[in-house]
Amino acid sequence: MSEVENIAKAPDVDLLREKVIDTLCTIFDPEIPVNIYELGLIYNLDVQPDGKVDIRMTLTSPMCPVAGSLPPEVETKVNAVPGVTNVTVELVWDPPWSMDKMSEAAKLQLGFF
Repeated sequence: MSEVENIAKAPDVDLLREKVIDTLCTIFDPEIPVNIYELGLIYNLDVQPDGKVDIRMTLTSPMCPVAGSLPPEVETKVNAVPGVTNVTVELVWDPPWSMDKMSEAAKLQLGFF
């Protein structure tokens, strides 16, 4: 396959990123009725033209009861997005999560406005 054909078959990175975000919006923190994307738990989302997705995320606290299950759920669901070839999820604690990281929509949904 020529380089031009490879480029033509590469997924649109912006579209793939949008699909990944849509998928992240289907995953909820069980203690707060807001999806993890709007909650601000996703610190970095890097989508490459080859379909590789790197996610840096946190949890609301290190003692979060889903610390062992939420990152694998994120990896599994994002890996199922058409066009995604590989997913790496890194769980980080710095900077610590705070309510300031929530989107305006999440704050509105939780009545913080």
